[in-house]
Amino acid sequence: MDEQSPDRVRAGWAPFLQEGRRVVIRSAIDRSRSPHGESMTDALGTVIATDEESVTVMTRRGDVRVPRVLIIATKEVPPPPVRRVRDAAP
Repeated sequence: MDEQSPDRVRAGWAPFLQEGRRVVIRSAIDRSRSPHGESMTDALGTVIATDEESVTVMTRRGDVRVPRVLIIATKEVPPPPVRRVRDAAP
């Protein structure tokens, strides 16, 4: 029988959920409190804090604390694309 590490079997745990990593986290939300009846939401940004109960992600709209028990899926993502600045016409 193949044994798994405890972090791999607990909800909301992945080896890349570490400070400084850019991730997207999909988590469950209360459908009755969401504006359009959604049951999930995403947080895209850089992990700034982790503890036994939550992961905090710095997003463009501010810091988002996601309880680990509500995490449905997560993955590490590459850095955002660099926006090109167009040259101004003379």
